[in-house]
Amino acid sequence: MPSGNRSWRSLLALIVGLLLSGCAAVRSYDRELHGTLEQASLGGVDGAIKLLDSNNPDRKNLLYQLELGMLQRLGNRYDESQKAWLAASEGIQAARSAGPLDIARLSGAAGSYMISDKLRPYEPHDYEQVMLLTYISLNHLARGDLDSARVAIKQTHELEAEIAARRARELVAVQEEAQKRGARSSFKELSGYPIETIDNPEVNALRNSYQSAFSHYLAGFIYEALGEPSLAAPGYRLANELQPEQPVLEEALAGLDARVAAPDDGLADVLFIVGTGAAPALQSRQFNAPMFVNNKLIFLPVAFPVMARAESPPPPQILVDGRTLPLAPLTSIDLMARRSLHDDMPAIMLRTTIRSTTSAALQYQAQNNRDGTVALAAAVLAFGAMALNSADDRTWRALPAEVAVGRTRLPRGEHKVRLQTIDGEQSVPLSISGRYAVVDFRLLRRQVFVCAPKAAGAR
Repeated sequence: MPSGNRSWRSLLALIVGLLLSGCAAVRSYDRELHGTLEQASLGGVDGAIKLLDSNNPDRKNLLYQLELGMLQRLGNRYDESQKAWLAASEGIQAARSAGPLDIARLSGAAGSYMISDKLRPYEPHDYEQVMLLTYISLNHLARGDLDSARVAIKQTHELEAEIAARRARELVAVQEEAQKRGARSSFKELSGYPIETIDNPEVNALRNSYQSAFSHYLAGFIYEALGEPSLAAPGYRLANELQPEQPVLEEALAGLDARVAAPDDGLADVLFIVGTGAAPALQSRQFNAPMFVNNKLIFLPVAFPVMARAESPPPPQILVDGRTLPLAPLTSIDLMARRSLHDDMPAIMLRTTIRSTTSAALQYQAQNNRDGTVALAAAVLAFGAMALNSADDRTWRALPAEVAVGRTRLPRGEHKVRLQTIDGEQSVPLSISGRYAVVDFRLLRRQVFVCAPKAAGAR
């Protein structure tokens, strides 16, 4: 058998196998997680976990562990949540220490060349990695373990430095590879792409996609609670720089030494965290891109990820024992996700160009070959390109879209907090103990989840 026919038979077998397997390339992660989060928003955390499990037979999948850990946290299952998140963190660390920058990894695996970015192993976005460590720290706080919370939050500082160095290397590598291949380098060249979703003043005002004022403020609070003002100050200071003109941040830094030195007066310094909504969805959309193959113009449908609209503003205030406590918007994970997609687009466009030009060349060769096997492969290739051409829509959806904080001093003991939701005001009884306490509320549509030591549910 001629070698050319053998190649086409191999290609045919690969595409047919992918079509029959119901592989990840045709999976809609956005649709799956919409149902899962809707279930959680009705108060059915167990049902949400069952739905997540049914869509993820591979329980070692990193993204599954991220989503599972958050759902378990919403159900106050901190030990189980921590198990899932620590497994995810170990997987991320193993990938980071695997070796130097690999342009093949940036360009995509063999399946990614021909089919979809969804065939690549999931690599958490930079902001997701930072938020993972932040929420691991919050789990430790919910279990009353300040020392372990300190270890986790300290890792966020080290991670940010690693990300900054890696990002600089990857940008250079992608630019060089794109120039060598003649690939488009700017998503602004894509006709019809909704540029405003990832290129607007709010997104561009962020320093990067991974530094979070919330994470740094939490670090300051943890160090302060442990009596380490020299370490708390840099955390508060950087939070101020990332989110300026917020009184709660300025007050934290200004009164730090006095608070740490003050004797115990029976009051607790309480940090209220209010996370709202869910991180924005990525959706796959197709754009027709012109490709020249053997001097012939071919228009190919190419898929790119588009960030969906997400509006989940936190309430401006909460009521604590009838008193108004203003909330300061500290971190927008929605904006961080948009900045992340903005920064990732050059590498996404590189992989898409490789995939599209390879597909175009194969189709051209197939259409000009009279061999029956090749003709069949061409037909399957055309159908496969339509069925499997989909942008990667995987992202950690169970994260909140927005995070705000409020801080006050309360007598130790029982208290009542009232929060405004889309279904009206809800009341949450709390038991506060110790000199420092963290209470984390999550408003997911109509549901209020409470993550705090000895916290009861909302009513």
